[in-house]
Amino acid sequence: MTKSELVVGATVAATLFAAGVLWERQRPPKASALQEALKPKEAGVLAFPQGAPQLSAISTAPAQIMPIPLAEPLNARVAFDESHTSRVSAPVAGRIVELRAQLGDQVAAGSALAVIDAPDLGAAQSDLAKAMADQNRKELALGRARDLFAHEVLPKKDLEATEADLAQSKAEAQRSALRLANLNPRRAPISGQRLLLVAPFAGVVADRKANPGQEVRPDLPDPLFIITDLRRVQVVIDMPEQRLSKIELGQPIEVEVEAWPGERFSGRVDRIAPVVDPATRRVQVRCYVHNAGLKLRPEMYARVTLLADTQRTALRIPNSSIVTEGLYAFVFVERSPGTFEKRKVEFAVQDREYGYVAGGLKPEERVVVRGALLLNSELASGT
Repeated sequence: MTKSELVVGATVAATLFAAGVLWERQRPPKASALQEALKPKEAGVLAFPQGAPQLSAISTAPAQIMPIPLAEPLNARVAFDESHTSRVSAPVAGRIVELRAQLGDQVAAGSALAVIDAPDLGAAQSDLAKAMADQNRKELALGRARDLFAHEVLPKKDLEATEADLAQSKAEAQRSALRLANLNPRRAPISGQRLLLVAPFAGVVADRKANPGQEVRPDLPDPLFIITDLRRVQVVIDMPEQRLSKIELGQPIEVEVEAWPGERFSGRVDRIAPVVDPATRRVQVRCYVHNAGLKLRPEMYARVTLLADTQRTALRIPNSSIVTEGLYAFVFVERSPGTFEKRKVEFAVQDREYGYVAGGLKPEERVVVRGALLLNSELASGT
């Protein structure tokens, strides 16, 4: 072997050795090394290095102070507050000739919703006008008759006949006025035989069944318009009869809906039905909820929590945070990013979705809400 060949061989060997050393330094740690790093250096504490794959499966949230519920949340629905809702129908048969309000419009009290052409209304006005004219004529006749009777020109029986005619005329005029009032109970403006359908109070048009040219009459099954004040809604609970002992008028409640997760609306029990529905064995309970932000919409599904007292509070955490071992419950609290402490907790109340912690947590401490079982498994395998 020549000298030049020896030099080339030595160079290649040195290069391969250097590459091996560099690869060994940059190679990720073996599984045993990662497990060694995860071994708790403090009892009940688990620390992950930055970028550990387990962290992607873990989520935390702060424990929040909430009123303690009296029982498990109840299924309910949002409904119109009937005290602030009006179903406007046509008081007289006719035809819609003009629409002045659409679905979702905000309307003021007395504002026009639709114009109805009603022949019966025109006939009623005509009858009233005739009756009033006849009454005026007979009032004048009675005046002349009394004057003639006073001068002994007219016999008394003719005077009495004139008085009777006037009484009949007044009765007919009153009947005509009552019929017109019955055809227009809201005293809406009338032009000829056209009736202006108006909103009884300020609100929003929640529903509209009126269309241009539609024939209408008082006995239609659905109202033409539903006007409601959405700032005031009710939440209706079909309460199982066995829970009636836990509810009373004026009791505070909290409402949650899927459209606004994590947001709770405060209210109170407003009405409790006096009878049990024989078919469902439930009692309808209506709760008043102030809907200032207009987030609650009628017919939304809701969950209602009955509160014993708004002054009794505890830290609320989801049940996904809880790890049960025998008779005891534990949660994982995030000390710092990547470091978690297993801590024993006690509950004041626990329902199907949440636990209300009476001891073991502090307000705003971050609790693992997703991945608690994973952490518990890692902690068990590392010890």
